[in-house]
Amino acid sequence: MTSSQLAARLGLAASSVTEMVKKLTVQGFVEHALYGTIVLTARGRAEALRMVRRHRLIETWLVSEFGYGWDEVHDEAEVLEHVVSDRMIDAIDARLGHPTADPHGDPIPGADGVVPPARGVRLSEVAAATGEVRVVRISDSDPDVLRLLEGRGIGVGTTFDPEGLPVEAARAVWVTVD
Repeated sequence: MTSSQLAARLGLAASSVTEMVKKLTVQGFVEHALYGTIVLTARGRAEALRMVRRHRLIETWLVSEFGYGWDEVHDEAEVLEHVVSDRMIDAIDARLGHPTADPHGDPIPGADGVVPPARGVRLSEVAAATGEVRVVRISDSDPDVLRLLEGRGIGVGTTFDPEGLPVEAARAVWVTVD
């Protein structure tokens, strides 16, 4: 991805992204040529997977141990993932029984950096889904969509008939067809 694409995706000024990319390049996390694409190095990929692991384990922990709703955990995990120790993450992982997916069905990378395969296809891409589908994953990017789905009794592991589901919700749900 280019700096301008990254800026647009993050909603930041291009100059901010340029400075951030320069720092990441110096630290060995990315490779970037002027006006070229930004590519993670092996070190950058390992760190990215480490942060994804931390984030998803914390989300799972907050739901499991503290009763947070699945629509509330993302922002909390964004804060905590940067301040808890590796020891704490290992303890959370053990306490939860080494889960392979978070409350939204997203795969949790192992401590070794191996990511379990993501399952399913977006409901919006299933050609004329008829009958029941089984939910395997739900995007956590929009809390309103999560609340809408929860209100209809739709969550990871549930089966339902997708007839009448709003388009924005169908884009957020990955399913397998039973």
